[in-house]
Amino acid sequence: MCLAIPGKVLKIEGHVAAVDFGGARREVKLDLLRSVCEGDYVLVHAGYAIQVLDEAKAKEILSSWEEVARGVAGA
Repeated sequence: MCLAIPGKVLKIEGHVAAVDFGGARREVKLDLLRSVCEGDYVLVHAGYAIQVLDEAKAKEILSSWEEVARGVAGA
């Protein structure tokens, strides 16, 4: 099973992007995608952006992750 997290692309240099994950900034490789722009949301797995998402879908996925975190914290 693979888990992927959405983040917002802040800056792109070559094939690497600085991506914001709710305040945590990480470098993400863009080699698997054809077209990514600053401001896009991307789905990230194992350090690679694997899909470009629209903002609504990214927020929907983040909301689901927040529910999981609350459930784990309450367990």
